[in-house]
Amino acid sequence: MTAAAPSRPYDILLAEDDPGDALLIEEAFSSRGLGQHLHTVGDGVQALEHLHDPSRPRPDLILLDLNMPRMDGRETLAAIKADLELRTIPVVILTTSNAPDDIAGSYELHANAYVCKPTDLDDFLDTVHTIDDFYLGLVRLPRP
Repeated sequence: MTAAAPSRPYDILLAEDDPGDALLIEEAFSSRGLGQHLHTVGDGVQALEHLHDPSRPRPDLILLDLNMPRMDGRETLAAIKADLELRTIPVVILTTSNAPDDIAGSYELHANAYVCKPTDLDDFLDTVHTIDDFYLGLVRLPRP
């Protein structure tokens, strides 16, 4: 799939506590050169602080790991989807868990997609590129 050229730069909020995975995701987005701005936080508390900070841009997409310290992805997802100002931002769960309960629970909390992180480097990069292409190139999202 070829990425559609964005009509404007877009913002992505990544909530990921693994520095290695965060770096790979950052590299995958930056390799596209499509004007993405990736903002990385290490847990759900920081994600909600970022989302409620009026000096920060509203993200066009949130990538959310499930297993993080302080506030995990499940709690963060529930808080985002319960907030009238934030609930329309697409949230993609990007995690190592393939547990059926995690998958079902994430969709019950209104995740827009659930993606398991591949262990192969090329597959990992391709997965991030596919998320990029779909959510930020193909899909039309509401503007606040």
